[in-house]
This record gives sequence, C-alpha cells and structure tokens, in this order.
Amino acid sequence: MLANKIRVAYPVLLVVAGLLISFIPNIPMIRIDPELIFIIFLPPLLYEAAWAISWKELWKWRRIIGSFAFVVVFLTATTVAFFANHFIPGFSLALGFLLGGIVSPPDAVSAGAILKFVKVPKRMSSILEGESLLNDASSLIIFRFAMIAVATGQFIWHDAALSFSWMLIGGIGIGLLIGWLFMKGQKILPTDANMDTILTIVAPYLMYIAAEEVHSSGVLAVVSGGLLLSNNRHNFLSTSSRLRGINVWESLAFVLNGLVFILIGLDLPEITSGLEGVSVSAAIGYGLLITVVLVVVRLLSAYGAVIITLIARNFITVADTRNPGYKIPLLLGWTGMRGVVSLAAALSIPVKLYEGGPDFPQRNLVLFITFIVILMTLLVQGLTLPYLIKKVNMPSFNDHLPDDEAENMIRYEMAKLTLEHLSKNYGELLEKSSFLQQIHEKWKGKITEESDVILSSETKMAYLDILNAQRAWLIQQNHDEKQHFDEDLIRKHLMKIDLEEERILLVH
Repeated sequence: MLANKIRVAYPVLLVVAGLLISFIPNIPMIRIDPELIFIIFLPPLLYEAAWAISWKELWKWRRIIGSFAFVVVFLTATTVAFFANHFIPGFSLALGFLLGGIVSPPDAVSAGAILKFVKVPKRMSSILEGESLLNDASSLIIFRFAMIAVATGQFIWHDAALSFSWMLIGGIGIGLLIGWLFMKGQKILPTDANMDTILTIVAPYLMYIAAEEVHSSGVLAVVSGGLLLSNNRHNFLSTSSRLRGINVWESLAFVLNGLVFILIGLDLPEITSGLEGVSVSAAIGYGLLITVVLVVVRLLSAYGAVIITLIARNFITVADTRNPGYKIPLLLGWTGMRGVVSLAAALSIPVKLYEGGPDFPQRNLVLFITFIVILMTLLVQGLTLPYLIKKVNMPSFNDHLPDDEAENMIRYEMAKLTLEHLSKNYGELLEKSSFLQQIHEKWKGKITEESDVILSSETKMAYLDILNAQRAWLIQQNHDEKQHFDEDLIRKHLMKIDLEEERILLVH
C-alpha cells in the first residue's frame, strides 16, 4: 500500500523492509532448507507468468526474446565468471560460472511492478515478459553445470552438451505431455470450479518434479506446459473456473513474490555471519563490481541486439524493420533488476559439497554478492527507471491499434455478429422472447442494459449460444495475424463475456 502511495515498485520496499526488520534485536534468523527453495516458489511463479503472457507477442518478438533469454544470459554468466575468477581471491572459474548462473537472469516481477507506474510501448513490456519467462531456464542450466563442476572438479564438454540437449528437449516434452494430460482430464472428468482451481495449482508442481526427476529442466517443463494450458483455457475450463482461477492465482503469486522479497532482506544477518576470511567491506566491493559488470554487459547486449537485427533484416524477415534508435535499447538494458530466481538459486546451494563432506567453497560469499546485486539493482535501477522512461520520451511504434479505436471496432464487429446470429438462428424465438428482444435492441445501441426478467430455458440457451459465438470470434481475431488488436484488450472482452455468462447462469 505504501509502495502504491509513493509510486515505488513494491519489491524495492519489501527488500528494504526485510533488511530493517533483520536489524531489530532478538529477531530470530530465518533458515530455509535449500532444497525446498526451488520447489516451493519457482513452479507456481513461472506457471502464473506463463498464463499471463501473450503467446502472440511472445512469437512476434521471439528472436529478440530468445537472444536475451539465452545468448545474453550465457554471455553475462561467462563475463561474470572471468571477472570473479580474476578479481575475487579463491574464486575458481567453476565458482565464477556458478555465480554467473545465479545473477544473470533479470527479475520479471520487479520490472512489471515498475512498469505499472509508467507508460511504455507494448513491444517493450512484451519483450521483458518473454525474456523473464525463458531466461530462468537458461540461467539455472548454467547453475546446475557449474554445481557439478565445483563438486567434481572437472567439466566434460561432450557430456555437458548431451545433458544440455536432454534438459531442453526433455523439459519441454514433459511439460507439454503433462499439460495435455491435465487438459484432457479436466475436459473428461466432472470437475467443478474449485477442483479446476486446485488442479491448476497441482499442475506446475507435477511438471517441475517430473522433469527434475529425469534430470531435465523443470523450469522449461512448467513454462511449456503453462503456455499450452493458457492458450487452450477456453477449450477445457468452464467460465466459473476461469474467473475464480484468475482471482486465486493473482493472490497466490502476489503472496509468494512478497515472501521472497521479504526473505531477501531478512536473510542478510545469516549471510554476513557466515563470511569467513573476507571482510564485509571487501565483500560489498565484490558485490558492487559484479553489479557493474551485469549492468554494462546488458546495456552492450541491448545495443548489440539492435545492430544484429538491423543487419539480419537484409536476409530474413524480422518483426520490425525500423531502426528503434538509442532509447529502446537503453531502457531494455536498464531493466535488469535481479530478484526471486537469483535468491532461490543462491539459497539452494548446499552447505556441504556432499553428505558428510567438506563445506561448499565460498557459499556465504556467493550468497552475499547475490544479495548486494539484488539490492543494488532494485534500488538504483528500480528507483531510476521510471524517471528514465519519462526523460527519454519513448516513441510510439503503433504496434497495435489505439485502445479507443480498437475498442470501437471490436464493439461494432461483435454487435454485427450478435444481430446476424440472432436473426439467422433464433428468428422465431426472437419474436416471442422479451429478453432476446432487449438484447437485440441493446446491440443496436438503443438501450444500454437489459432488465432482469425471467428467462425460459430455451431463451437462456439461445443467449449462451450468442455469448459462445462472440467468444469464438474474439479468439479467432486474436489468432489472426492480420489484425492488430492488443491481446490484453481481447482478454478484457473475453472476461466480460465470462462474467455475463456467469451472471446469466447464477441469476436466472
């Protein structure tokens, strides 16, 4: 509430709040089993993000999203590895890659919370959402291989290549398979809204655990399965299930994100108390160094991606052939706040190399550097990003029709569809049903609301059929690449239809 009041992204305030609480005398230290961090927080947060994102936008900007989510993450992790190895005493290259895998993925929640207060082109928010959905997978793959290299002291390239391939293919395949099974099961079984909501909560955990059990990517499994179910939500979920599920998931994701950002602040005393052989001031210096490296690499990568796109447009079809100038890359480069995934990865490092073995080398220093990176990127980039966006005066790319124009066009086409559907399929019923006559008049623009009347079962079925026709038209418009409707606007109208259907079913 305070964040909304002073117009600051809530993750920033939660981290600071956790940090301040940790300094209160006699506050107990928060300790979480490292193995539980990923399993508790990651599956539902990734799943919720997959449901929220627009597949159309994800596909449209797939090249730039793919380059940021994979190429830039690998480039960032490699740069961090060499800098850490060179400047931090006792840091092997494997430990450097471990740190690089942890801090390389930017956090979607932080960027999303900040972008809520400022207006940016749709393409920018789509790229950030798509990148954050996929970069977790690539960074955690680096993290896993680095963990193996630290534990065994060796890295075999051909084994790593095979393992990497299996993590990608197996993760995506398992996610799609489990998503398809859930889709079919919920379509066949007599589930209600409560059961459907429970199943949506079970699904990401099942996808993640199944993929991890066969040593593939649990993150990719959740993302691919979530995207499949999200894009088919109108095929297997009832209206009630969709409406209730949205409310449950918004609250669940908000609570989990809030807990994680509070934990970031609360965990500092335990991290600092475990620093051995390194002073706090030196550790802060290392954290600031890695933060600068991350910011510089991301900025250079953003401009590099633009240059490559401008060259590539001469050989392949790209999403937009216009030169974006210096503003979009600058802002994309400055939106690299770190958060949930980095903390979860750092806290999941085991205390011992293996059971009964020696301590994991430099664990607390890695944790401390990660904390400094998260804190500095949230505070510095998070607090300056809204000001920067206003200062650079973002260009309007006209990727979508203006909201007012699109709204009017959708209303006109839906009205035309409704009137044609009524006349063609329910001509006789229209003459004797006062409710359908009011609906007919409403869509002709003569009245704004239909009064509450008792509906016959025949009239109710006719009206529900009209709503289904409207829903099918909207979904078809969303899939039509020739149309330039923003998917958020389409989803708003789909929700209106769901609400109207629910009202008819409940009231009448």
